Amino acid sequence: MDVRENEPLDRYTSFRIGGVADCLVMPGSTESLVQALLVAREEACPVTVLGGGSNLLIADEGVRGMAVRIGRRLNRITWRGATVDVQAGASLPALAKQALQRSLSGLEFAAGIPGTVGGAIVMNAGAHDGDMARLVQWVEAVHRDGHVATFGAAACRFRYRGSRFLDEDGWIVTRAVLQLTPGEPAAIKEKMDAYLGRRRRTQPLGSRNAGSVFKNPPGDYAGRLIEAAGCKGWREGQAEVSTLHANFIVNRGDASAADVLKLIQRVRAAVQERFGVTLELEVGLIGFADRAKGIGV
Repeated sequence: MDVRENEPLDRYTSFRIGGVADCLVMPGSTESLVQALLVAREEACPVTVLGGGSNLLIADEGVRGMAVRIGRRLNRITWRGATVDVQAGASLPALAKQALQRSLSGLEFAAGIPGTVGGAIVMNAGAHDGDMARLVQWVEAVHRDGHVATFGAAACRFRYRGSRFLDEDGWIVTRAVLQLTPGEPAAIKEKMDAYLGRRRRTQPLGSRNAGSVFKNPPGDYAGRLIEAAGCKGWREGQAEVSTLHANFIVNRGDASAADVLKLIQRVRAAVQERFGVTLELEVGLIGFADRAKGIGV
C-alpha cells in the first residue's frame, strides 16, 4: 500500500486540477484497503474516494483527511472463458482491448471511455446502447466501517449513470465479475473502431477534461441543449466549454476548480432559463462546500 502525505491531487485527475490531500492512500489489495479504513475510523479521520480521477473535479482547497485512490495498484484481470474477474483499478479501455483479443463481445462500447472498471460500475458507464449493468454478475465492495460484501447484479440497483454505490456513500467498489459473449473478432473490432472514430470526431479527446459534464436529460442530449443555449466557447479563466462538444469543459492551461465550477453554474443556468431543463451533473465534485454540491451531483 502506497501512503503519501500532503500529496497534490491534480496529477491524479484527467482535468489536471485539484488541491492537496492531507493523506493519499493507494491500496494494492482489498485487505490493505480494509486496513486503511479501520485506521481512519479509529482516528475519526474523514475518507474521500477518488477512483481513477477521470470524471472528477477536486476543489482547489484539496481534501482533508484521507483520500483513497483505487488505481493501478488494484488492477488484476483474470479471464475464465467468457467470464472476467477484474479488480476495480483496472483500466476500462484496456479491459475492452483484452476482450477483443479473446474474441469476446460486450465491451465494445467501453473502448473509448477513460477511467477504471470500478468507476464505470459506480456510474454504470455506457455508450452506444451498451453499459456495465448488462455485463455485471456480481460486485465486491468494502464499506467504510471495514466490512466486505458482495452484491449480485440486481442488488447493485443499476440505472442510467448510477448505482447503489453512487447513492450510498459508504461503499467502495474493489472487484467485479463480468459476463461477456463469444463473438466474431472482425465484427467486434469493426464496432470498436467505429465507436472510437466517432469519439475522435466529436469529442475533445486530446484535451484536459473530465468527460461529459452533465447527464443527458430524458429524451434529449445535454450537449444539444448547451449548444442551443449559446454556451459553446464560454470561458471562466482557463476553463472553456468545448467548441467541439458542448457537454465537455476543457482545461486550456492552468484553470482552477473555481473556474470550472463557475462555468458549470453558468451553463446550467442558461439551459434552465432557455429550456426549463435542470441539468444534473455527471462529473463528481470533491472537496467543495455543501452549497457547491447542490448544483446537481
